[in-house]
Parts: sequence; C-alpha cells; structure tokens
Amino acid sequence: MKAILATTTATLALTLAAPAFAQDAQADTDNETAQADASAIVVTGTLSEFGAIKSDTPIVEVARSISIETQQDFVIKGAQSLDDALTYTAGVTAEPFGFSTRGDFVQVRGLDAPEYRDNLQYLFGFYNNTRQDLYTLEQVEVLKGPASVLYGAGAPGGILNVVTKRPHGESEGQLRVDYGSFDRKQIATDINVAIPGAEDEAQFRFVGLYRDADSQIEEVSDNKLVLAPSFTARPASGTEITILANYSDQESDTAHQFLPVTGTLLPAPGGQEIDPYVYHGAPGFNAYDTQSFALSLIVEQELSQAFSLEGIGRYMRSDAEYRQAWIAFAGNGVPRLDADGNGLWTYYLADNRSEQMAFDVRLRGEFDTGPIEHELLAGVQYQDVFTDSDTAYIFNGGVLNAFDPQYQNVLSVDEVRQAQGNGPRNFIDTTGYYISDTMTLGNLVATAGIRFDEVTNAVENGTTQEDDATSVSFGVLYRGPAGISPYASYAESFQPVVGIDTITNQQLKPQEGRQYEVGIKWQPRGVNALVTVAAFDIEISNLPNPNSLFGANSQQEGVSKVRGVEFEANALLGGLRLDANASYLDAEDPNGLPLSSISDWQASLFAMYDFAGALDGFSFGGGVRYVGGNESSGISALDGNLLTYRVDGRTVGDLSAGYDFGPFELRVTARNVTDEDYFSVCLVRGDCFPGERRSINGSLAFNF
Repeated sequence: MKAILATTTATLALTLAAPAFAQDAQADTDNETAQADASAIVVTGTLSEFGAIKSDTPIVEVARSISIETQQDFVIKGAQSLDDALTYTAGVTAEPFGFSTRGDFVQVRGLDAPEYRDNLQYLFGFYNNTRQDLYTLEQVEVLKGPASVLYGAGAPGGILNVVTKRPHGESEGQLRVDYGSFDRKQIATDINVAIPGAEDEAQFRFVGLYRDADSQIEEVSDNKLVLAPSFTARPASGTEITILANYSDQESDTAHQFLPVTGTLLPAPGGQEIDPYVYHGAPGFNAYDTQSFALSLIVEQELSQAFSLEGIGRYMRSDAEYRQAWIAFAGNGVPRLDADGNGLWTYYLADNRSEQMAFDVRLRGEFDTGPIEHELLAGVQYQDVFTDSDTAYIFNGGVLNAFDPQYQNVLSVDEVRQAQGNGPRNFIDTTGYYISDTMTLGNLVATAGIRFDEVTNAVENGTTQEDDATSVSFGVLYRGPAGISPYASYAESFQPVVGIDTITNQQLKPQEGRQYEVGIKWQPRGVNALVTVAAFDIEISNLPNPNSLFGANSQQEGVSKVRGVEFEANALLGGLRLDANASYLDAEDPNGLPLSSISDWQASLFAMYDFAGALDGFSFGGGVRYVGGNESSGISALDGNLLTYRVDGRTVGDLSAGYDFGPFELRVTARNVTDEDYFSVCLVRGDCFPGERRSINGSLAFNF
C-alpha cells in the first residue's frame, strides 16, 4: 500500500510538472545570491526539508510567521524543557498551566499546538508518552497559524516541529555535566563519528543522558534516561539513508497539584494560605512513569537534476503509568475545603499506551517554466495510531488538609486497582494527499497548496466515524528594497470531532479554522538581523453552541475568533545578541467572552554579550519576560450566574553567564532570578497552577 501511494504521488507530480524545465543560468545566479543573503541570518536558525514548512526556503522569503529556537538558545537561556525553550517566542504561551513534569502544553496564538518531530506527529491522546528532551534536538520550530495543507488534522493556532540531531561529516563530541536547584544532577554526551576512510559515506552519532533530580514540588522527582543512536549512509551518488532511534525512560510524579482556589487565589475563611509548593499527592501511590521507543527512517534520493524523492517513516510505542491523588473538585464556585481546610481525596490511576506507524513521502521538483522558478512538493502522508487507557477513579479516598497535609491512611496501588476498568481501544487511521508549489518571479514569491484528507476514528467494539476534508493555503511575498518584504497569506485547518449531533442525529462535523495574515519581514542590508511584524485573524467554526445562540438547530453553531499582532526581532551586532518579542491577542469564545486562560499581552527581551580582548571567552546576559493576566469563566454551580477567576500578570527575569576556555564551556543560568510567586492560571472549575520558581543551573561541557 505504501509503495502504491508513493508511486501515485510521484506520477501526479510529474504530470503537473510537464512544462519545459529550462534552467536559466542567470536565474540560478540570482537565486544563489538570494540564498547567500538569506544565509547571513544565523540568529534565527535555518529551515530544512524536514523542518516546519518541509522546505529549506529562507524564513525571510516565507509568507508565514515562523520562529526558531536553536540548541545554542537552549544553552544560553537556561532552558530545561520544551516549555522553557519557547518563553522568548512571540505569540507563544510556553507554560499555560505552570510548572509541569508530565509534559509540555505550549499554546500558539492562544490555542493548543500539536507536537511533531521531523514532520511526523509525536504526541497522541493524553499522558501516554515520554517528554521530549532538549539535548536530543537541533532546534525547535513554531509554524504559526493553520497548517493542514502540510500536516492534515490539527489546531488552527499552529504547530511545533522539533528537529532531531542527525549525523554529520565531522568527528566531534561533547561530554556535559549539570548540577542545579532542587538537587538536579545530569550527565549527557553527544558523539558524532565520521567513519575513517569513508567520512562522506558513513556517519554515526550517539546522544545520551541520565538525570537524577528533584523538583520545586516536595516529593516530585524528575529522573530520566535517554539513549539516541543514529546512523547515516550514502551508498551511491544522490542517495542518503538515515536511521534514528530513541529510547526514553522517565520516573517522575505530577507537579500539577490542582490546588483549590480557596486559600490560593481567594482567601480562606480563617485567613490561611496554601503553600503552592507543598505536596498534595499521596506518597507511595503517586507516580508518572513513562517509557517510549521510536525508530525512524529518513530516505533522500535524487532522481534527476530537477527532481528528488524524500520521505520519513516512524514506528513508536509509548507506555505510561499515571497515578495521582488530589483534593476532589466540587464544581464551579463550590468550595472544595471545609472551614478547617479539609477536602476529600480523589484517587486516579491509568495505565496508558500508544502505538504509531506513520510515513510522509514526497516528490520535490525544482525547475523553471519560462521566467517562473518552481519548488513543487507533492506528497502522501499516512498515519495509523492506536491508544489505550485502563483507568480507576475513587472519589472519596480519605481526607487531606490543604494547609497542613499529613498523608495519613493512604490507599495502596493494589487497593485502587480493584476499581480499574478495561477502557476501549481507540484506532485512528489518516491518509492525506497534498501538493504545494512555491513560485518565484523576480522579487515576487507566491505559494499555493491543497490537501485531501481521509480520517477514520474507531473504538474497539464501538462506533466508527469517517471524516474527509479539503484544505487550501496560499500566500504572496514581495522582496522589496532595503530588505523589506511585505507579505499576505491565507490558510485553513480542520480537526475531527467524534460523536453524534443529538438534535440533527447526524455525525458531528470537523472543527474548521481559517486564518488571514499580513505582515512585513525586514532583513537590514549588511546587518545580521531579522525583524518580523504580523497581524492575523483566525476564525474557528463548528464549535458547540454558545449559550446565547437562541434557536440553533444543531450543536455546532458556535464560532470563536482570535485576532492579534506579533513583533519579533533577532539580531547579532558584533558581540551583542538581541531577541525581542511582543504580542497582543484579542480572543473570544462562542459566547463572546475572552477565551479561557489566555493572556492578551506578552513581551520579552533577551540580550547576550560575548566579550573580546582581555575578557575573550566570557559572555554575560539575561532577559525579562512579561505575561499579562488571564481569566477563566463559567456558570456558577451555586447560583447560575457567570463566574470569573482572574490571575494577575507577571514579570520574570533570567540571567546567564559563561566562560569558554580551550575545549571547555562553563555556564551558569538562573531562571526567575527574583523568585517571583505567581499562578499561571486559575480555572473556573476550582484549581490553580503555580508557575516556575527560581532555578539556578551550572553546566560544564568538554568538547573534543
């Protein structure tokens, strides 16, 4: 079946590319010059064929907003997670639910963002996978806005694509040790070997790390083992084959304590306050232990001077044992604690599993039709995903005092397992066919794409739902004088919704998103810098009916809107590096209320200076991050009125200092250096999520 799909795609692309492929020498020269100019932008990272837009087109020539954080950014900004890595990215809310150990919950343009690795989706369902580790990555890319033409089903806010470290042609290595706050101990290595005598034909790389760490929450650890070998071979001219393996084993607990609103955001009757960093779980019961194994195959084959075939396939299996106890929810606005601070303990246990088989194969053509240069991409993407969750839930499992937890009479794992049920298995089968063409005529760059998707959601011994969708996107960018390039684009997304409309008795339609975006990209001549300003309008339809929509004849009449403006600037001026970002969001749900938990204003500035002369090798810098307040609204279970919880905005500072001497790199970073206490969000259901405390980390790397 895979071979048939790939052959069909190749035939279709060749048919569309039938016009003359005249290779104009002057056009080649102009293109090389443009590429050379664009390659000067090193502070923003570069895209590749397995990057966010599946092309190495320079960011400055793409009629979309794209942000990149590189492995150098991870180091100098002190990032320890994917959430951390994106705190200096415009339009991204990096920790919407505060400090976490279960995963990363990044939001792009106010909406949840699916997570991809080398163009294939990485996360499925909830809490069934190991968190990706930054040390295994080259960079993290954020493609903002709908991306269904390239990726199929997904949210309209954007996607995250992480790029795995791959072998290269130079033998080198690194051994790194870290020690930091909360007794965080980590050792990691990255060794690349170009096989002697065949440096260009065979290369091997091994990335591994071991971590033994506590966290800002008492009793919550964050231990991890990662083994990631890879091998690249070039057995013939124009052929490259890469095998990537990744085994991850994480032993942890959940840092999300679901702290009651009473005693945190709202005062308790006796004036007591809940310590947001005290453990509210059940020692001996709580755990979040995950294992995952992924094996990827990347193949790149030149077919001719104009055409090449490339693809990635992956098998991945993940298992997670998730156990947590917390003070039970009572409903919107209903107190969860009595006057003395006691609340009923809830116990939750889940054995989760996911399994994936996926591939993305495409034909790439780079040719001319008269004066127009083309980069044509025609591909097929297939994904078969299986998820399973066997859960147990005990509501009244004892009493815990939120102000003075004593952890008495904790239920055992075996006792809770007696309530465990065998959940139904879920199967998702997706096939998508897409074509995208980037056309360049002089200083005008235009892109147009279309995709056809078929999605099947099946529940074991239950219902099966089939959806199909057609998505389009197009954009145009003008490479103007003085490095100023205005652009405009349109893109669509879809996301299946499983179920039956109880009013029309018809299958629920996929949620649909569309975005209009206009902006300006400025690459000042002779300066290593890129400035982007973008304005966008996103509309999401086929949402549940808003409360105010009278006389609606179905459950999917709701429309949500997200509008905003983003500013992003990256520059390298001599020894000074600057990253500046700002964004504004105006988002409303189908009821006309602000979207829950989304801040309207965000801004950040990071600066790093590399000294020269007598202080050569030293670097020092820091940053400041501002995230505005947000609110969560719902109908009160007490009186039926609108209930709103609002948290204040926060301003957080970071510092970074390093010294390179010979093969050694020493760096000390501090995030939230003033140890600001804040809540990222308090949900109207009644729980609050504390943010990251101050963390100081020192690392010493030996490069060889």
